[in-house]
Amino acid sequence: MNADNVLQLFRGYPTWEVFIELAIIWACVYLVFRFLQGTRGAGVIKGFAVVIIVLVLVFRLLGESSDAFGRIKYISNQVLGLLAILLIVVFQPELRQAMIRVGATRFLGRRNPRVARLADSVTEAVEFLSKNSFGALIVVERSGRLGGLTENGVQMDALVTPRLLETIFWPNSPLHDLAVVIRGDRVVAASVQLPLAETGAVPAQLGSRHRAAAGVTTESDCLVIIVSEETGNCRLAEYGIISAPIEKSEFRERLMERLQVEPDPADPTTSTEVES
Repeated sequence: MNADNVLQLFRGYPTWEVFIELAIIWACVYLVFRFLQGTRGAGVIKGFAVVIIVLVLVFRLLGESSDAFGRIKYISNQVLGLLAILLIVVFQPELRQAMIRVGATRFLGRRNPRVARLADSVTEAVEFLSKNSFGALIVVERSGRLGGLTENGVQMDALVTPRLLETIFWPNSPLHDLAVVIRGDRVVAASVQLPLAETGAVPAQLGSRHRAAAGVTTESDCLVIIVSEETGNCRLAEYGIISAPIEKSEFRERLMERLQVEPDPADPTTSTEVES
């Protein structure tokens, strides 16, 4: 295969059509790598890409010979098919996250006063918990319910308020360990055990709360707020990805954004102090 062979592929096609096709291919590759950025699949996909490129080149080069190297060409063709199956198996968690994202996409924005009040209550509680370095794990359901996960905790049905969250996560309180689950604007369960993400899925310096946040957001469409007991840092987790520590001035806006509600910067009653 040489430059003439490559150019031959594009002869006979309008220039604009070639550019559009190349742009679509580039966009697809870019979106895949952007989606995998920060996940374990980012490194794996590079290895798969190298193997596939080598096999394609071998297959094309040998294809120029009539019946020579028939066994090698056959094996290369079969390996390419096997790699397609392996991609589905290896990237099963990433594919599940992609389906969750598609299902959670809202094509029409909307303002929801109830969700805005929820964000205000959570922000005020996180301010207190972070300032005092009280660890917390708050799960907010979005398009789907956690189902059986909430059944292993203490069942509740209480309106979300800053005082309620502060009381639950007060050190040595009966419910301060594990997670709180919020559905709508109500706490439906406390002391909930969440599934942990695989070892290596989160940075080693982060603790079990962060592994639990990554684990549950990999399997369900939910948003998790983590307050570190050691540092007081506050982070958000979704789709298995943990954010960097969030500055106090940005927390409410980031929370509103992830809850799919446009923030109202003119609201003077909202507290945004979060120690990080």
